[in-house]
Amino acid sequence: MQRGARRVALLCAGLITTLGVAATETAREFVARINAELGALASQAEQADWVQATYITPDTQAISARASEAYLARFGAAVEAAKHVSRVDIDAADARALELLRLDVSAPAPAAAAERAELTRLAARLEAGYGAATVCLDGQEHCVSVDELGERMAGSRDYAELTRLWTAWHDTAAPRRADYTRFVELANAGARELGFADMGALWRSRYDMSPEAFQSEAERLWQQVRPLYVALHCYARTRLAAHYGADKVRAGQPIPAQLFGNMWAQQWNRIYDDLLKPFPAASVESADRGLKEQKWDAVRMTRSAESFYTSLGFPALPASFWERSMLSRPRDRDVVCHASAWSIDMADDVRIKMCMQPTEEDLFTIYHELGHVYYYLSYRDQPYLFRSGAHDGFHEAVGDTVNLSVTPAYLASIGLVRPVLPSREAVINAQMKMALEKIAFLPFGKVVDEWRWQVFSGAIRPADYNRSWWALRRQYQGIAPPVARDADDFDAGAKYHVPANVPYTRYFLSFILQFQLHKALCKAAGFEGALHECSIHGNAEAGRRLRALLAVGASQPWPDTLEQLTGSRRMDAAAIIEYFQPLQRWLDGENRGQRCGWQ
Repeated sequence: MQRGARRVALLCAGLITTLGVAATETAREFVARINAELGALASQAEQADWVQATYITPDTQAISARASEAYLARFGAAVEAAKHVSRVDIDAADARALELLRLDVSAPAPAAAAERAELTRLAARLEAGYGAATVCLDGQEHCVSVDELGERMAGSRDYAELTRLWTAWHDTAAPRRADYTRFVELANAGARELGFADMGALWRSRYDMSPEAFQSEAERLWQQVRPLYVALHCYARTRLAAHYGADKVRAGQPIPAQLFGNMWAQQWNRIYDDLLKPFPAASVESADRGLKEQKWDAVRMTRSAESFYTSLGFPALPASFWERSMLSRPRDRDVVCHASAWSIDMADDVRIKMCMQPTEEDLFTIYHELGHVYYYLSYRDQPYLFRSGAHDGFHEAVGDTVNLSVTPAYLASIGLVRPVLPSREAVINAQMKMALEKIAFLPFGKVVDEWRWQVFSGAIRPADYNRSWWALRRQYQGIAPPVARDADDFDAGAKYHVPANVPYTRYFLSFILQFQLHKALCKAAGFEGALHECSIHGNAEAGRRLRALLAVGASQPWPDTLEQLTGSRRMDAAAIIEYFQPLQRWLDGENRGQRCGWQ
């Protein structure tokens, strides 16, 4: 996950006396000043937030809240001042910077000081509450965090145990429901003061098109991939019914959410080996065994990811990365373990925050997170307001594009799995394993913000938060809660990105976009063959093309950046459909006679 979805900053005494526009100041001079001032403040802000995320205490929450409050006050002043900048003879770059300035916050605060302070306190409390939440399964002597609960879910195949674990974690979110309701009220007020209908409209305005056009574009992309997801869902339901019983997993109905080895049923790859592997005898294995047997630790896993990027021509990570990152869970304090990449000084001080375990899932996660880090390093020479992805989906797509090249053959080459024997069965196994991560995720990636957009607009009222959350999950995912849930629950808040106020559509877009980028990079590498077999590891030309894409940051509209690499100005799911063609054909045959879909 990219850090910086909401930028906050400490007030540096004396650095800024005003963000107004001097009488003789041109648009170029104003933009240059704002870039310098906000960039300096943002660096201090990231430091404050880093401490709060890696050392959760009431004091660090207060520091983070004050940092947010100070930045939001200055941000609001800058946006207001920008309204008075002369647009006469303004060039395209400065006009773009002024527009990005208006969009550069995910939770704008109202102008009133008391409400601004309240919003920032709520934001800090919501995120810290998630990070510090634990579940006491066997009495107060044994309380565990969500990552430990997740590992238990991944390893259990007992229906009652899975239901207990799922319910225990989701129940921890209910106390945050009232804070979130008030947070939405305040952030919406701030968004309206910036000229947006609500916070959702602000978020959807970041894609170089109108909010309405973007919403239609996201739905178009979903409809492209929906048939493949429905086929995967049908296959998974049949297998799960065979294991748990047709009375618990019913044909033509949503699947209970606790059965996928993942707390949110957002990815299903943790139940691949024993429940969903199409051909058990075919030799496609997880890297889990190799990581554990060879005693790979967090540093070795991160070094492996770094070596992939350097094989493409990227530089080695700076020494400060190794000195300042949090790669494993500390034993002495509460932290937010959710993996994220950070750019502290908007230049060389880049870090990872993660509680890594020697699992294939975490190996892929660190390859993903370094995609953010190398994006930060690639656009560090851009002005502050352009130090971002072409859009936020690009930022998420980079590391996952690299992960598409972490093929079974690549894992074998670094000694983590045995070489794969070529066969149709091995291909289907490998594609199934990846589809349980990539295709299974797509509707969840859509649901989180579909729900929030309606919450922000008022279409979903607080009394209906939970009912509407599950209605959307049924509609898009074909997933249902394992036990009855009521209006007092806040199951959306059991997912980190909701209390932390991190926009989520970026992940949906990235899971589409990464295949489009992968296809273009494979073409640049001169690869000829099936798309799912391509790895760009060690290819200089593919690396050059990727570095060029990252270096422009947000300095131009994203269609220009996409066209630069792919030749197309439109996001398109055709590449993901092409990638999974072998699996789609196999699923069509496997599902014949089954009652696919759900009510």
